[in-house]
Amino acid sequence: MQTEVLIKENQGTIVDVRSPGEYSSGHVDGSKNIPLTEIPDRLEELKQLPAPLILCCASGMRSGQVERYLQAQNIECINGGSWLEINYLKFS
Repeated sequence: MQTEVLIKENQGTIVDVRSPGEYSSGHVDGSKNIPLTEIPDRLEELKQLPAPLILCCASGMRSGQVERYLQAQNIECINGGSWLEINYLKFS
């Protein structure tokens, strides 16, 4: 399913993988902040979130890394790219 459809239909969970400082300076309303460096230690928490996980960061690079890692752990997720793009889709 396309990212836009998931966001418009409020499906899944938006996970922002930026640092807490980046997240606090602006983020998608309702998103969950789990920094890239904490992902391996928080796998069980991620497995409990409503799937698919829609991953975002500043540009899509870190969320792309996390997407590959989580898919290898059999966690349903997609790289949503920049949090600004997701924010635009959510509120447009």
